[in-house]
Amino acid sequence: MSKIKLARSEYYDKVLACWLGKNIGGTLGTPYEGQKFVHCLNYFDPVPEKPLPNDDLDFQLVWLKMLEDRGVKVEFSHFVEHWLKYLSNHWYAEYSVCLYNLLRGLRPPISGTFQNYWVDEMGAPIRSEIWACVAPGDPQLAATLAWMDSCLDHAGGEGQYGEMFWAAVESAAFFIKDPDTLIQIGLSMIPTSSNIYRVIKEAVLCYKNGMKWDAAREHIVTLFGHHQPCNAIPNHGFIILGWLYGKDYGDKLCKAVNCGYDTDCTGATLGSLLGILYGTAGIPEEWLKPVGREIILVPLTGQFNHPKTVDELAERTVKVGEKFLAENSQSVEIAEQTQTPPDLLSLLFRNDKPMRALCFDIHSAVEKVEDIDVVFYYNGEPTIMKGIEKVVGVSLLRKGEPLKENIEVEVPKGWRYSEPKWEIDRWQFVLYTEDAEPKNEITIKCEKGETKFVILSADSIKPLPAAQSAPRE
Repeated sequence: MSKIKLARSEYYDKVLACWLGKNIGGTLGTPYEGQKFVHCLNYFDPVPEKPLPNDDLDFQLVWLKMLEDRGVKVEFSHFVEHWLKYLSNHWYAEYSVCLYNLLRGLRPPISGTFQNYWVDEMGAPIRSEIWACVAPGDPQLAATLAWMDSCLDHAGGEGQYGEMFWAAVESAAFFIKDPDTLIQIGLSMIPTSSNIYRVIKEAVLCYKNGMKWDAAREHIVTLFGHHQPCNAIPNHGFIILGWLYGKDYGDKLCKAVNCGYDTDCTGATLGSLLGILYGTAGIPEEWLKPVGREIILVPLTGQFNHPKTVDELAERTVKVGEKFLAENSQSVEIAEQTQTPPDLLSLLFRNDKPMRALCFDIHSAVEKVEDIDVVFYYNGEPTIMKGIEKVVGVSLLRKGEPLKENIEVEVPKGWRYSEPKWEIDRWQFVLYTEDAEPKNEITIKCEKGETKFVILSADSIKPLPAAQSAPRE
């Protein structure tokens, strides 16, 4: 297979510019977050003296720490561990539902879909840059990591597709500058049936048909607008409009933010992308100087040895990225000079990994037993009703491939279960109980060890009203 080579100096510069752009765009948009009307910015207003704190960046600082702490072979359990440890005070919207589910014992991807009104929100797309920066030039790897990340709180929703799209676009942007090509690479990683796919296509069509920016913005709002300003669908259209319609760095950011809605996220995402595309030389001093290079955490984020400056963040990202590529990418390596093979576009458009990830059953939970992923399939809600049989399944996966290895099942006292039967790629069996605790554990044993999965009593489930955060208990 051909290898894409990325010069270390260029890699560092683009990662640094990515994080600088994240701070700049987020600071530009933060004062206007949630306002759904058109703005008329052409610069910061108010002009800051330092960057404004933003969870768009904080979550990714935690994922960087996760990669430093747990290594570059990423597991769902690593995300769960670090979310509970450092992000548990972010109790709002999709983050609250994720935490609510994790604390009930549910694990991803079911943690990201069960009782989750917010799966179409922006909380996942704003976390895309870390995956692009540790997988530069490998868009399908970046998109697959974004899928895994977004399973915690946006499984099966438009927010998941948004994070996958931007991770791929930003990863390819280390080598490609043409917007049309980059957008098509990103779209190739997500379902054509998704509204993220549709709104991006529509925004591009507006631009190519010569529609003026303000008319294009109104067109996107009319067709894809939402009562929630943080809904991912219209906001993705706005980022594309800013990118395509803007005349220069500042104008691109302002046009995205001026569309309104989730302005800190649209500004921060586009700022990151522009940084990767053009490096530090592409960031005008007038936009960099007011924000500076400091990193300021949101007060809700737990304290840890986070990077204190964007420069430190870039250094640590690149250090992890070199290890990450060496162990996870077959197509990209860091070298002294950048070199691209003749089949560069074919490599950048490869999408078998994210397509496979998108086929994964999100009504399941995953636990690790040594080198085996044990997957528990709930076949719907992670609940059981008293006096009614429930069919569940278990698969053992090694590097994504199913193992036909015998399992043993243990259930709570008084429960019954049928002998597991092998069907295609998993063991299936029936659970039955006349009584159940609010939270119950099913133990699955295999040759390498055992793990437990939570199943909730249907009678104990409290409804979560739409558009409200999960309750703290």
